[in-house]
Amino acid sequence: MEAVNQLASTGTFRAVKEPLAFLRALEWLFAIFAFATCGGYSGGLRLSVDCANKSESDLSIDIAFAYPFRLHQVNFDAPTCEGKRRETLSLIGDFSSSAEFFVTIAVFAFLYSLAATVVYIFFQNKYRENNRGPLIDFIVTVVFSFLWLVGSSAWAKGLSDVKVATDPDEVLLLMSACKQQSNKCMPVRSPVMSSLNTSVVFGFLNFILWAGNIWFVFKETGWHSSGQRHPPDTMEKQSSSYNQGGYNQDNYGPTGGYNQPAGFGQQANYGQVGEYGQQQSYNQSGPTSFANQI
Repeated sequence: MEAVNQLASTGTFRAVKEPLAFLRALEWLFAIFAFATCGGYSGGLRLSVDCANKSESDLSIDIAFAYPFRLHQVNFDAPTCEGKRRETLSLIGDFSSSAEFFVTIAVFAFLYSLAATVVYIFFQNKYRENNRGPLIDFIVTVVFSFLWLVGSSAWAKGLSDVKVATDPDEVLLLMSACKQQSNKCMPVRSPVMSSLNTSVVFGFLNFILWAGNIWFVFKETGWHSSGQRHPPDTMEKQSSSYNQGGYNQDNYGPTGGYNQPAGFGQQANYGQVGEYGQQQSYNQSGPTSFANQI
């Protein structure tokens, strides 16, 4: 226990208490939730086609799809209600680009934030040894903030399109049997999109977290340190010019033009500068001279 306290007092684990390391830990944790809820998704829907001829009906048509949401490659069989003949159909749309882009950002953000947390805790002295480490960290943080914003927005639009393409009512329109009024087509089960909605929420939370972390990383750079040094220099200059200016307390000392008498009975001199720059002296005597005149 004493060894742990000694390490903490020397600053080995000081970075754990700082907001920068804490926010980095939140970043890799939120990144895990982002790519896990999106990249690990698998869902499906179930449809029912009740033909006029009951023997040709299929009341359980299961359609499964998953990440990366290349729906045009998802095939399923449906009855045509024309004898025993069935047709092979596929869903519409390919939304893999936005989904894979989102997951890629989450994975790389997780790796970087994890590595940065390790550096803050165990290699803090080397990190602050020169300005290169904080500058690289600042640039990477800004880049990831932008990528999270773009990736989350793109995936939010892609998820909206996935919901439309996997809507059971939309899928039923693809079946030829459902275009005949004598047949009854109904959705049995809709896909559950709660985890995908969560992935979008975590995407924007990651953007807010990374964007808020920009300030704490900027404080570690030399740009912030140089900006903090200007106000004291300005104050020093103002202080020196103020002391060298017209206001100087020494002017009222013994060498100044105005000398107060030390006490009664002593002669006091008042030196004044005349109209033409010549000094005029006025000698006044104290109470002792007045007594002699009497």
